[in-house]
Amino acid sequence: MSRNRQTKLAKLAFRFVLTIGIVNLFADFTYEGARSITGPFLGSLGASATVIGIVVGFGELLGYSLRSISGFFADKTHKYWVVAFVGYFINMLAVPALALAGNWPMAAALIIAERTGRAIRKPSVEAMISYAGKEIGHGWVFGLNEALDQAGATVGPLIVALVLYLKEGYRYGFAVLLLSALLCLGTLVIARILFSRPHEMEQKPPNSLTKGFPWTYWLYLAGGAFIAAGFADFSLIAFHFQKAATVSQNVIPVFYSVAMGMGALSALLFGRLLDRIGFPILILAFFL
Repeated sequence: MSRNRQTKLAKLAFRFVLTIGIVNLFADFTYEGARSITGPFLGSLGASATVIGIVVGFGELLGYSLRSISGFFADKTHKYWVVAFVGYFINMLAVPALALAGNWPMAAALIIAERTGRAIRKPSVEAMISYAGKEIGHGWVFGLNEALDQAGATVGPLIVALVLYLKEGYRYGFAVLLLSALLCLGTLVIARILFSRPHEMEQKPPNSLTKGFPWTYWLYLAGGAFIAAGFADFSLIAFHFQKAATVSQNVIPVFYSVAMGMGALSALLFGRLLDRIGFPILILAFFL
């Protein structure tokens, strides 16, 4: 491949990653803004800590387990954009719909639907992003995308915190997030028009996985599962903050925003380090 062609591919890959990153910025703005208050919101509708734990836990279970199904379907059909659109549509519109939830079972269903939508679209989007990795580095590609993700996840909870500070309430907070949801879907349409064939950014087709995964992959997967098993979802933590009155209602989303901001900075740093150092940086990341 000529150097000129390689340069063009690298520029195209960067523009694609940046555009998808903006899509995900608005996406995280929406659903992470909502996640910063879903625990207290469910509590205000009469849900107990046990109910909240089950709801958010089941939502996360679907949010990750369904990825294997949607990813397999996307690979078999090669309809990555179609699967992504379906997932984003469910993921985004379930959030502002929480403003209309009159009881905790309805709110719980919408929270689970939001996680399901994210599960549907996530593998397809990351598969398309991976095509750009060959040209500008996989660590940088996913690091940049994650940083934009987390930038949205930082601002979203701050907007919700502002709504609560102005005494507008949880429902108004969810309703405000409709704007970022529509911006996400609009930017996704633009990305589909500009980059209809992202696989062409890769110089050669990816290696086939028909022989299965190596044992090291399953070991890595088991390690990730044990780490995830130790997580407490922020919805439950936020409910505890409210119930114990240790944190003011309008400050709870700020706590979440700070955590997301640290995620954004870490994604850029560790993405670069992964390209330079390789696998050992993952051990440090998991340790932290």
